[in-house]
Amino acid sequence: MRVPPGSRRMVPMAMTVVTKDTTALSDAELAEMADLCVDREPNFDIGFLSKQREEWVLVTHAREGNKLRGYSFCTLERIGGTPSLLVGLLLVDRNAKSDQTLRAILHDQFRRALLAFPDEDVLLGARLTSPDGYRAFAGLQDIVPRLGYRPTGEDRAWARRLAKRFGSEKAIDDKTFVMTVAPGPVGCLDYTSAKGPIPDGAETFFKNLDPENGQRLVVFGWAMAESLATGRLPK
Repeated sequence: MRVPPGSRRMVPMAMTVVTKDTTALSDAELAEMADLCVDREPNFDIGFLSKQREEWVLVTHAREGNKLRGYSFCTLERIGGTPSLLVGLLLVDRNAKSDQTLRAILHDQFRRALLAFPDEDVLLGARLTSPDGYRAFAGLQDIVPRLGYRPTGEDRAWARRLAKRFGSEKAIDDKTFVMTVAPGPVGCLDYTSAKGPIPDGAETFFKNLDPENGQRLVVFGWAMAESLATGRLPK
């Protein structure tokens, strides 16, 4: 396409993602991260983010040019021998590129999961505050909870294991998968979809959820080894 003389063509900036150890996270970066939700829920301030730096192993930053668009704290570990990607916190800037930002962050985390657990299925666990968060599980198998599915005893046991890793096994109702802790900043996947579809029935699990008073829905699903190996996640 020819650009008329004297005019400027706007070139979209690519999204760049970097994951590193939380020990390498600077105070300046924490301040930048806090600025993404300084005037809205979930109000992750520098003090709270500093604690996350101590509790999780990896931090991921997604940038558009020099602008931070999203970040996440996570860890790759085995829970009872099961390879797991645990997202302690993930926050995406609420703009027209929120879907792209979420995919970029998860793609890098799944890539690291493949390196840590080659040829193995990996469980993804996170705490959600809205139906939009189910987009993080697109392409995964056996997602719990899900519409029309009655969780088994093993599913409920997994909910308790994840709640324990997220701070308190006693804080979760293993029938509703709702975890309730003291009001105040609580780790979660904070994301509002720009245009992507939300899984059918996802809103059902949030009808009585009260995020501002410390409630989170614990959700998990399985990333299959084949999908990880072929780079088909996230979708």
